[in-house]
Amino acid sequence: MKTPPIEKQFIAVTIALTVIALALAVSVWWLNGKINTIYSELASLSKETASSTAALQTNINEAHSTLSNAISAAEQNVGSLQGQLGNFQNQVGNISGAVTNLQKLSQLDPELLKKYSKVYFLNENYVPAHLSEIPLAIQYSDVKQMLIRTEVLPYLENMIATASSTGVALYVDSAYRSFDEQKALKSDYQMVYGSGAANSFSANQGYSEHQLGTAVDLITTGLGGQLDSSFDKTAAYQWLVQNAYKYGFTMSYPPDNGYYVYEPWHWRFVGVKLASDLHAEGKYFYQLDQQTLDGYLVTIFD
Repeated sequence: MKTPPIEKQFIAVTIALTVIALALAVSVWWLNGKINTIYSELASLSKETASSTAALQTNINEAHSTLSNAISAAEQNVGSLQGQLGNFQNQVGNISGAVTNLQKLSQLDPELLKKYSKVYFLNENYVPAHLSEIPLAIQYSDVKQMLIRTEVLPYLENMIATASSTGVALYVDSAYRSFDEQKALKSDYQMVYGSGAANSFSANQGYSEHQLGTAVDLITTGLGGQLDSSFDKTAAYQWLVQNAYKYGFTMSYPPDNGYYVYEPWHWRFVGVKLASDLHAEGKYFYQLDQQTLDGYLVTIFD
């Protein structure tokens, strides 16, 4: 008995569908396996990535810490080097300053701040290296041209000019005196007043500040040309007490000085720094020890 054509077609279609279904099932099975494998690999890769990321982060943290420590150490080293450099620069500055001071001192007369009133002695050959004429306009008398150490003259002129601008009249009555001039003057005083009296107000030759060329006797109008203690009653004296230190001058023999009688007219140039310190401390030149005085020598003409 023959199978009808329609049934044959149905059977063929059924078989084909079955084969297709099996093929699809196999494909789905195979795809699921692949997908699971991929998921497994992705999971493994994710774990490895996470592990690598953690390790990388750890390495980054360690590197950052190492770098921070290195920077901190470098900063400390830089600070230390800067401190050492600063100390070195200070040492160089001190050495440079010391060399400069030595150069200045080598050009200065070491006698300028010595205690010559009955202490140190200037021999008959001592003469300041440079002396200049004091302008006649500021001399009290024009009978004799007076001299003063060249470096001191600008200070003296400035002081007298400033006093004049305030209405105070100041003039120079005596300045530089040589060894022989002091000897002759002292001899005259001894003849007039006697040795004892003369010794109380006049230095022997070689012991006078005038021989240094830095001391002046100042006078003002209204005194009849006399140098005596009445000078301290004048406006000129009061002005000197308040201002002379600004120009480097100090009164050598104030009351009860232990060297000579009170001489308000006698002023010695010692430099602005020393004169200012003496004024501020209420002291006079001969109260300081010689070592202290010598320490001011380098600044005497600053």
